[in-house]
Amino acid sequence: MPSSPTEFTPLAALVGGGLIGLSSVLLMLFLGRIAGIIGVAARAMSTVAVPAADRNWRFAFLGGLLAAAPLVWLATGEPVRQTVSDDLPVMALAGLLVGFGSALGSGCTSGHGVCGLARLSPRSLVAVLTFMAAAIATVFVLRHVIG
Repeated sequence: MPSSPTEFTPLAALVGGGLIGLSSVLLMLFLGRIAGIIGVAARAMSTVAVPAADRNWRFAFLGGLLAAAPLVWLATGEPVRQTVSDDLPVMALAGLLVGFGSALGSGCTSGHGVCGLARLSPRSLVAVLTFMAAAIATVFVLRHVIG
C-alpha cells in the first residue's frame, strides 16, 4: 500500500464537525435519540418488530450519510477523495475489527465521542481514550514500524 500524507483541511474539518454536532443535537432535541451510527444502523436493520416511525427516521438518517458525498460532489464539482487503502481484504478485516470493537465497547466513535462526551459520560470518556490510543498506536506502527 503506497504511503500518502494526510491532507490538513481545517475549513472542511470545521464545517464537517459542525454539521455532525448539529445533526446530533437536532436528533436528541427532536427525537430524544443518540446519534450513534452503529446503534442507528443495527436497529434499522433489526429483524425484531420495530415501529415504522422508529425505523423510518433511522433509514432517513442513514440515507443522509450516504447522500453526503454525492451532494458534496454536486456542490463543489469535485468528487470526495478516498484516502484509505483500496485493498479489499484489508478493508474487510478493518471493518470486522471496527464492528467487533463497537460491540465490545457498547458503541462507536459517534455515539461515545460526539454524544457521550457531550453528555459528560465517564464510560464514553474511557471508550474515546481507548479509541484514540488504538488509533495512535496503529498509525505509528503502520507509518514508522512497518513503513
